[in-house]
Amino acid sequence: MPTVEQSVQIPVAGVELDADVTVPEQARGVVVFAHGSGSSRHSPRNRYVAEQLRNAGLATVLADLLTREEEEIDARTAEVRFDIDRLAVRTSALADWVTEQETTAGLSIGLFGASTGAAAALVAAAARPEEIGAVVSRGGRPDLAGEWLRLVRQPTLLIVGELDAKVIQLNQRAREKLSGLSRLMIVPHASHLFEEPGTLEKVAQLASAWFVEHLAGRD
Repeated sequence: MPTVEQSVQIPVAGVELDADVTVPEQARGVVVFAHGSGSSRHSPRNRYVAEQLRNAGLATVLADLLTREEEEIDARTAEVRFDIDRLAVRTSALADWVTEQETTAGLSIGLFGASTGAAAALVAAAARPEEIGAVVSRGGRPDLAGEWLRLVRQPTLLIVGELDAKVIQLNQRAREKLSGLSRLMIVPHASHLFEEPGTLEKVAQLASAWFVEHLAGRD
């Protein structure tokens, strides 16, 4: 099957979320992105990482976790982005949707979370132990997943910039609670948004290798 690219609206938990889905030929797995902190499927950082994942043979689902109305509220209050329960329910629902689609059914699912989206991804992983095969967090706040962390048994990679000292500490504490295989990778010379030359490329390399290792060989 040739590469499939489509923009869709996915019904989840009583709302419809806009999403861009790309499935390369002979995909080895599929990665659902969980955006956070006011981001969206148009995030240039996540779109770059998604492109590199596809180059590694992985399908990608870039979805807005908030509706347009919620985004407008969040732009004023910055509150909705910290509603981890809401984001996690929708991330779980996106994973369920992936399993039902002809182009992605049967593929192992990974979750890539950024900022508060990382917490949503980890809660979703804990809630979907059979469906979710691996998790990667970029500059994330896994600590916001709270007690759900102890239920996460999937291989989890936490990527943090060397200059993001506070977030490094939060990731270290969160990692101690994870039940499964985990690794904390600190990218040299990188700040929170990985805007420094070469740092986002390193994130993409690490994420691609992690997902290929833990999804491609999964039953």
